[in-house]
Amino acid sequence: MSQDEQDKTQHKERQKNPMGTLADAVNHSMVGDPGALARGGCLTKILILIIIIAGFFILSHCSS
Repeated sequence: MSQDEQDKTQHKERQKNPMGTLADAVNHSMVGDPGALARGGCLTKILILIIIIAGFFILSHCSS
């Protein structure tokens, strides 16, 4: 599905159910949107990978 088709589908959903959009906005503001990380560029993916590896490294040394 292309970006234009996704935008049109989301626009139709927002028109049909505006309260659902509000609920999604509140949930994303509290938790964040993990899909945004996947759609990020190469630098974003590298930084996330480094953060995850560092987290595992710290946890492995703290548990020993």
